[in-house]
Amino acid sequence: MIIMALDHTRELLHLTSITQNPVDLVTTTPALFFTRWMTHLCAPIFVFLSGTSAYLSLHRVKNVPESRRFLLSRGLWLVILECTIVTFGVWFDLQFRTLLLQVIAAIGLSFIILAFLIRLPTKVIGLIGFIILLGHNLLAFLPVANKSPVYQILLALFSPNVFAVTPQFTVILAYPLVPWLGIMLVGFSAGPLFYRNLAVRKPLFFKIGLAALVFFVLLRFTNLYGDPAPWSVKKNAVFTFLSFINITKYPPSLLFCCVTLGIMFLILSFAEELKGKLAKIIIVYGRVPLFYYILHWYLLHLIMLVVVFLQGYQWADLQFGVFQFGRPKETSGLGLGAVYLVWISVVVALYPLCNWYQSYKANHPQNQWLRYL
Repeated sequence: MIIMALDHTRELLHLTSITQNPVDLVTTTPALFFTRWMTHLCAPIFVFLSGTSAYLSLHRVKNVPESRRFLLSRGLWLVILECTIVTFGVWFDLQFRTLLLQVIAAIGLSFIILAFLIRLPTKVIGLIGFIILLGHNLLAFLPVANKSPVYQILLALFSPNVFAVTPQFTVILAYPLVPWLGIMLVGFSAGPLFYRNLAVRKPLFFKIGLAALVFFVLLRFTNLYGDPAPWSVKKNAVFTFLSFINITKYPPSLLFCCVTLGIMFLILSFAEELKGKLAKIIIVYGRVPLFYYILHWYLLHLIMLVVVFLQGYQWADLQFGVFQFGRPKETSGLGLGAVYLVWISVVVALYPLCNWYQSYKANHPQNQWLRYL
C-alpha cells in the first residue's frame, strides 16, 4: 500500500507523467524507470493476497454458503466503488466522462467468479490459476483476424482495451479479467501454506520466491515466450539490464507474474519474524487497505490542484474530461525528487486516520459493514 502511493503520486504530479512513459527506454532515466518499476509489485500482490485472504476466511468460518455470499457481495461492492468513488478520486470529473476499471474492479470481479469455484478442491482452483498464468500469453499466437467477433471477445477478457461509448464517455479496461483472475486463484490455492508452522513456512516461502526468479531469468533470457516485449542489448549495460526486466503489466504477462510474485515470496519469508516499531506502523496500513486506497487518491488529487494553482494556473486552465486528470495543457507538476517528498508526506499524513480506523474496526466487530471498507 505504501509503495503503491508512489506510483499514483508520480502519475498525478510528475512533470512528464502526461507526456512520457516512464519505462520507455528511449526517453526514460534509470531513476524514473525504477520509480515506476518498483510499483509493479503492488497490483499482483494485492490480487494474489486477496485470493489468499479468501481462503483464510473460508477456512476460518468453515461455511461455504456464507463465504460465497460474502465474496459475491464484497466483489459487487468493489466494482461499484471502482465505478463511483474511486473513479471520481482518480479523475475529479463531476461528469464522469472516463470510467477506469483497474485493480479494484479486477479484484471484485475475481471475487465473484471465485465465489462459484470455492466448492472445488483447493488444488483444482490452483491448477486453473496456473493454467491461466502459464497459457494466457498464447493468445498473441492465435491465427485469428483482429476484427473477428471471437477475437474481440477474447481481447476484452485477456487484454486492456478502450471503449469510446460516446464522444463524451470512455471506458478504459486497464485490468482485463482473465489474467488477474489467474493470479487470485493461485493466491487462493496458496492459502494452506500460511497454516504451516514457522520453521517450515519461512524457508518454503524463500525457496518458492527464489525458484520463481530463477525461472524468470531463464525464460526471459530465451526471448521465446512469457512476455510480448522482448529484451535486447542497449547503449550500455544499465539500459540492457532495464530492457531485460522491462516486463509487461498490461496485461500481466507470465514473466511479470514470476518476477513480482517471486519477490513477494522473498518479502514474505523475510517479514515472518520482523518486529519493532516500524513493522507495527507498516501493519496499520495493511489492516485498512481499501480505506487507505480511497483516501490517498483524494488527498493526492487535492495536492495536485494546490501545486498547479501555486504554479500560477487558474481554474479555467485545468483540463477535465476523457483521459484528463485536471492538469493544464502547459507544463506543470514537480520534479522526481519533489514527487518522492510528496509521496512520503501523504503516507505519513494518512497514518493517524488509518490507525484510528483499524482501532475502530477492532473495537466494533458487531458492525459487519466495516468489513466492506
